Amino acid sequence: MIRRKERAPTSRVRFGFARVDITPPVGIYHRMWGAARHDRATGVHRPILGDVLVFGSVDAPEEIRLVRAHLDLVGLVAQQYAALVTALGDAAGVDRDRVDVTFSHTHASGWYAPDRFGMPGGELIEPFLREVGRKLAEACGEATSGMREVLITYASGHCNMAADRDYRDEAFDGYVCGYNPEGNGDDTLLVGRLTEGDDRTAATVVNYACHPTTLAWENTLISPDYVGAMRDEVERVTGAPCTFALAPCGDLGPKDGFVGDIDAAEKNGRQLGFAALSVLMSMGPPGTDFEYRGPVISGATIGTWAHAAFGRERLHDVSIFGGGVYFVDLPMKKRQEPESLRDELARWSEAERAADAAGDAAEARTCGARAERARRWLARIANLPPGETYPYRFSVCRMGDAVWVACGGEPYSDLQAALRRRFPRYAILVSPLAGNVQVAYLLRKDAYGKGLYQEEPSSLAPGCLEILTGAIAERIEEVTAE
Repeated sequence: MIRRKERAPTSRVRFGFARVDITPPVGIYHRMWGAARHDRATGVHRPILGDVLVFGSVDAPEEIRLVRAHLDLVGLVAQQYAALVTALGDAAGVDRDRVDVTFSHTHASGWYAPDRFGMPGGELIEPFLREVGRKLAEACGEATSGMREVLITYASGHCNMAADRDYRDEAFDGYVCGYNPEGNGDDTLLVGRLTEGDDRTAATVVNYACHPTTLAWENTLISPDYVGAMRDEVERVTGAPCTFALAPCGDLGPKDGFVGDIDAAEKNGRQLGFAALSVLMSMGPPGTDFEYRGPVISGATIGTWAHAAFGRERLHDVSIFGGGVYFVDLPMKKRQEPESLRDELARWSEAERAADAAGDAAEARTCGARAERARRWLARIANLPPGETYPYRFSVCRMGDAVWVACGGEPYSDLQAALRRRFPRYAILVSPLAGNVQVAYLLRKDAYGKGLYQEEPSSLAPGCLEILTGAIAERIEEVTAE
């Protein structure tokens, strides 16, 4: 049957927003890359920002249903994450279950795990994170006090800045983590435009799947990576804040990445910003669907369409607000023995020192990277629960024609692609890294056993991504049931 109406996915909600600058101090521990040869950040490329978004139902004006913080940080371990959630929940006067903290995952922001406290620049980490918690709490109070009714109009497009990064190097005889010209990465870009009663744009949300790894081991500057330039481009045109919501991208990274050149990050950000603006320009007026109006006889018989304002029933549908927090048990891999990891760390650290003393920079870098892998696994084990399964937290929030999902770790982009195929009537916005980063990657079942980088740091066993996809889909089915 030929459609006579094109729905514009929309949420009608109460909304508040506030932004704070959470740029770490120059000199803080910065080395996120095993191949890096520096410890302290030497400067700032662009500021690191924290956005707080507060949502409520138009039918319950005194109640806050969801608090989300979008931070330009790589991620935090469980205890650090919980501290921010508590600070935001207390500021908003809501239970922690109503708070999601997500990250842009920029690898140039700094790595703040507790095992870095004793390293050069590590002494600045805890005071910095306390300040972040304080600033976010203040921002949450500001966002809460400024809540007003908005319409969020969603539309999707595409941007090929990101690409599959599971590349088979035949000469190396293995997989490397880098641009794969034969891959089929998900290039979907979802944009939400938030407008107030006078149709003024109050904010935009850009949801896109791409590791912010333009800047790598040669970069010593604190940076939001491509996200900063993207925001600037969108805000320059709209005159309103643009907040970035990373989408699941365990298998995706920038085609032009792993460099030390900040111009490459600027270029990637502008590409994504231009694509987001193209999506924004494709939208009709807020609160309208696109309807067929019939033929007009002219030199040709013209089929006319027009933007039609929502009626009462449509307004009711886009105002539905529901969902909650859920858990699913995911299988875990067999744990490595801490003692063997400590031996490995000591062995590679000594080899790094010897290579440095011999003036062999390339060998020192390789040995340092091997030591870093062992160090991270030791920290990962300390943050994992006992047992053979991981109690994995995720949230599902329906807002009218949209479903906002937050989940932990770094799932492959298959997660969002599968959910969008299953629920084509809804705008599906998925944010990973909402929880303990030590879970690491959630790969497709058929991706295990190939020697991919993502399998090495992952705490989870084959089947985890498929189980999670099914669990989230089940909850979306519940909240969208009519």
